[in-house]
Amino acid sequence: MPLPKPPSRKGDLLQSTDYETQAAPKADKRAPKARLDGPPAQTALDLHDGGTVIAGRAPAQQAALLSAPPAAAQPAMPVAAPATMPAPAAAPYAAPRPRKPRSTGPAKLFVLDTNVLMHDPTSLFRFEEHDIFLPMITLEELDGHKKGMSEVARNARQVSRDLDALASFTAKNGAIDTAAGIELAKTGHREAGGKLYFQTTLLDIKLPAGLPQGKADNQILGVVQSLREQQQASATPRDVVLVSKDINMRVKARALGLPAEDYFNDKTLEDGDLLYTGVLPLPADFWERHGKTMESWQQGGHTFYRISGPLVPALMINQFVYLETPGAAPLYARVTEITGKTAVLKTLRDYTHGKNAVWGVTARNREQNFALNLLMDPECDFITLTGTAGSGKTLMTLAAGLSQVLDERRYTEILVTRVTVPVGDDIGFLPGNEEEKMSPWMGALDDNLEVLARSDSSAGEWGRAATNDLVRSKIKIKSLNFMRGRTFLNKFVLIDEAQNLTPKQMKTLITRAGPGTKIVCLGNLAQIDTPYLTEGSSGLTYAVDRFKGWPHGGHLMLARGERSRLADFASEVL
Repeated sequence: MPLPKPPSRKGDLLQSTDYETQAAPKADKRAPKARLDGPPAQTALDLHDGGTVIAGRAPAQQAALLSAPPAAAQPAMPVAAPATMPAPAAAPYAAPRPRKPRSTGPAKLFVLDTNVLMHDPTSLFRFEEHDIFLPMITLEELDGHKKGMSEVARNARQVSRDLDALASFTAKNGAIDTAAGIELAKTGHREAGGKLYFQTTLLDIKLPAGLPQGKADNQILGVVQSLREQQQASATPRDVVLVSKDINMRVKARALGLPAEDYFNDKTLEDGDLLYTGVLPLPADFWERHGKTMESWQQGGHTFYRISGPLVPALMINQFVYLETPGAAPLYARVTEITGKTAVLKTLRDYTHGKNAVWGVTARNREQNFALNLLMDPECDFITLTGTAGSGKTLMTLAAGLSQVLDERRYTEILVTRVTVPVGDDIGFLPGNEEEKMSPWMGALDDNLEVLARSDSSAGEWGRAATNDLVRSKIKIKSLNFMRGRTFLNKFVLIDEAQNLTPKQMKTLITRAGPGTKIVCLGNLAQIDTPYLTEGSSGLTYAVDRFKGWPHGGHLMLARGERSRLADFASEVL
């Protein structure tokens, strides 16, 4: 706010309106706002009149002093009023708008099972304004799982550190006020508006005689039942809900009449069908609705279209669009730029033709052509490919990697890794070094390399053997256990079976990328083998949802299988 004009002499007083009136603005064609009725709000100003302090006096004395003329003979110089637009009354001193509560009802009391804390160590701060109750048996189970180097042990240690930080906010005598609880927002998590309560007293647990009393799950169920009875008897009752990732425990709780829920905050999507596919079919009247304002030009063997219309808000960068009309040439393009209400479409390179084959591999359907355009683009640093078994994800990625490593010299080598989660029983320890231990898990890599080696029919047996040795020298197999702290420079990184990664593991792998590195994640969300992971909480789903629309990333869902007619039929009926 600009300062008011200074008084003409020392004895003059400034009126309160002088502080609220801004400098006269330029003439505006808009109508001025109506002046609010009533006088402007007075503020406490430390004004002096020859040594007399006005602030701090009674309101009547302040009004008398402000209205009385100064002791000097000359009156104060009047301050010019604004010419066009009056100032609103007391705008700088308006009271802040009260924050709207997130829910109108009373806050719920959630009792957390141990597996929720070990699955997501930040789950304590994900329940907004609701309160958290931790039974003592939960702390005992956390203590029993904190040893080791597994993901569960790391999460248990992280939860223990968070609980220790919350428990440090205690009373002066060092004891926790169990009745008042601990505010979860004290450690800096402002999104958590509830409190944390610990079980410090022995509750009267009454469970059916058929349930063993010594089992931890049954003790937690007893705590939930006792808390529910206490809340029903209190003057302000509220809901008590058990949160567990254990399906059997939720079933037992509902059988006993206790409310139980799954932990949903770790899920990126509620339904896997809502996952971003990376492909958008254009409407049949696309040319009629967008052809009048369309601009087109050719550059580098590609045709570019600048469109504007109702379709633009639904587009994302690096999203593929297609239009297949009977009797007309099809349109296959990719969104390369979105500026305001306009978007630029770039036609694709046809990898279905033999002259554009990548290491002897050609696309067999529309989605494979889209995928090869992404894989061969040097501007795409992060690519995710999902699809059913036999859709060609690994084969196309290996072919694109070998072409860019050996032919174009864009990357120095190919790094291949995957999650070592067995489908059946574990076969025990494996001999050898890191690469030899990982080789049994890389059967898919060997199968695809065999297909790529057979594609070169012009070379003889010795030529194919030499090519095979050269190819294997450029492919390194690495384990996920030794990825932390590494930096990949000019590498083509292939992460196979990425659907078995947790969001934390996916972040660890992606952040290893250095300058000139491309990371490709492959997976089938229908084949998740990691416990407690679903389509909505998988690290692959998390990466697809977070990277969609990024100019240097792309995603594609392959719909058709091309492995064999037997594999395609099995994917549909089994």
